Amino acid sequence: MFILSELEDTVKILPNDFRKDDNTAITDVLNEKYANKVVQEVGLCICVHDILHASEGLILYGDGCSYKKVTFRLVVFRPFVGEILTGRVKSCSPVGVVVTMGFFDDILIPAVALQPGSKFDPAEQVWVWNYEGEKLFMDIEEPIRFKVYRESFTDTTPTNHPTSSTPRRRQSIADATANNELAANSTKVPPYSLTCTINEDGLGLLSWWGS
Repeated sequence: MFILSELEDTVKILPNDFRKDDNTAITDVLNEKYANKVVQEVGLCICVHDILHASEGLILYGDGCSYKKVTFRLVVFRPFVGEILTGRVKSCSPVGVVVTMGFFDDILIPAVALQPGSKFDPAEQVWVWNYEGEKLFMDIEEPIRFKVYRESFTDTTPTNHPTSSTPRRRQSIADATANNELAANSTKVPPYSLTCTINEDGLGLLSWWGS
């Protein structure tokens, strides 16, 4: 679920931070830039793990700030495909079930990835699994176990040239569908999202399996 990713960046340290030791000053700048941000093809950055290397500071004329080229490692949330995670049901719609892990909400279980026999109850606004004549409701905030089926990165960087010929990562039809389904439950397409399934034994609400 969490991995270490190595990155490089140039860090700008303001004169007010010269009183800090180098590692602290660099870590503070990097955390401000990366924490809780999605880096394309890397994942959701949580925090700086350590600083591997930092160059000597370069102070530009008329600027007064110190610039250092830094190699560092970030703690990143990026589950692997096939990994089983536990979260809570955030919302339900005819499209499927949106799950939250508290710090990450862009998790969709599409309707086709629910247990066979599941139906959406428009009156209760929840999904119901009809299992051997018993109705099992997927209530909001219930703990749920699910398997990662696909991840999707979308470049959401604003651009002033929407018709530019600059190459950008092309989405597969499956990725675009997952993002459209998540967009139906939010105001914008997320930069990083997971499409998951519970269509296997042991997956779904923990209360269904007594764990």
